[in-house]
Amino acid sequence: MKILLANPRGFCAGVNMAIECLEQAIQYCGSEIYVFHEIVHNKYVVERFTKLGVTFVNSLAEVPRGAYLLYSAHGVSPQVRSEARERDLRTIDATCPLVTKVHLEAIRFTNDGYRLVLIGHEGHDEVIGTMGEAPDNIILVETPEDVDRLQIAAGTRLAYLTQTTLSVHEAGRVIERLRARFPDIACPPKEDICYATTNRQEAVSALAPQADLVLVLGSQNSSNSLRLKEIAAELGKPAHLIDGVSELRDEWFVGCETVLITAGASAPEVVVQECVHWLVERMGAEVDLVTIREEHVHFPVPREIRALQAAAGTPGELVG
Repeated sequence: MKILLANPRGFCAGVNMAIECLEQAIQYCGSEIYVFHEIVHNKYVVERFTKLGVTFVNSLAEVPRGAYLLYSAHGVSPQVRSEARERDLRTIDATCPLVTKVHLEAIRFTNDGYRLVLIGHEGHDEVIGTMGEAPDNIILVETPEDVDRLQIAAGTRLAYLTQTTLSVHEAGRVIERLRARFPDIACPPKEDICYATTNRQEAVSALAPQADLVLVLGSQNSSNSLRLKEIAAELGKPAHLIDGVSELRDEWFVGCETVLITAGASAPEVVVQECVHWLVERMGAEVDLVTIREEHVHFPVPREIRALQAAAGTPGELVG
C-alpha cells in the first residue's frame, strides 16, 4: 500500500494563532479561562484544552463576572462583545484575521449603502458572527436555488461576501448565479475564502484521482474538513472524515493500493501521524509526501496576549 500524504494539510495560520492564544492565556492567567464556543472546530483540540481546565461555553451567562473570556477563531458578533463588556469580562480576541476581514467588509458595505448577500452555512459560528455586524442588512444564501428565491427591490445596491471555509467550487456556482441575476453586484477586492481552505481543496482535487480511498482528518462540525470529503466524493472516491485513528476500519482498505491522507485546517498533525503509523504498522504502507503548494503565512497573537507578555516581562513557555 502507498500513502499519498497531502501537503498542505492541517493547521492554518488562523488556527495556529488561536491555539497559541489559548496556550499563552493559560500560561499567564491560569487555566480558569472560558472560551466562547469551541476554540476551533476539532474534537481533539477541544478535549486537550478541557483536560487543562479550560471551559467552553455557548452563552456568556455561563461565564462568571470578571472572568477571562477568549473569543474563538470563528469570531463573534458585536452583540457578544457588548454583553461581555457589561459583564466586566476580561476578553482575549483570537478571531482569525481573515474572518475579521469579512466582518470589516460587512461594516464597510453597509455604511456605503449596500444590501449584503452572505454565502455561507446557516448556524455556523463564523456566519452568526458576521451577520451580527448588520443583522437587518444581510441575507444568507447557501445554494444557487437560494439565489433564485431572493426578492430584491429594483435599484438596490447589492454586494456579496462569503464564509471563509466554503468549497471554492460550490461558492463559485452561487456567485455565478448571483452575477447572472444581479449583474451590478459588488464584491470585495480580494475573495473571502481563505488561502488555507483553497490550498487544501486544491491538493485533494489534484491527488484524489490517484487514490483508491481518501481519509480526511477533521471533526464533523468542521466546515472546511467536510468540504475536503465532499470534493473526494465528487471525484468518485470513497472518502471518510474521521477524528482519529480509533475510527479506522480494516474493511475500508480491502483491495486498496493507494490511500490519500489529508487534514482540515483545524486538525492537528498528531492525529494525522497516528493514522499514518497505523497504516504503516498494520498494512505495511509506504509514505509519499506530495507537496502541491507551499504555505508561509503567520499571524501574530493579538494585543491582549502581547499585553500579558509585557506585564510578565517574558514571552513565556507554551503549554504542551
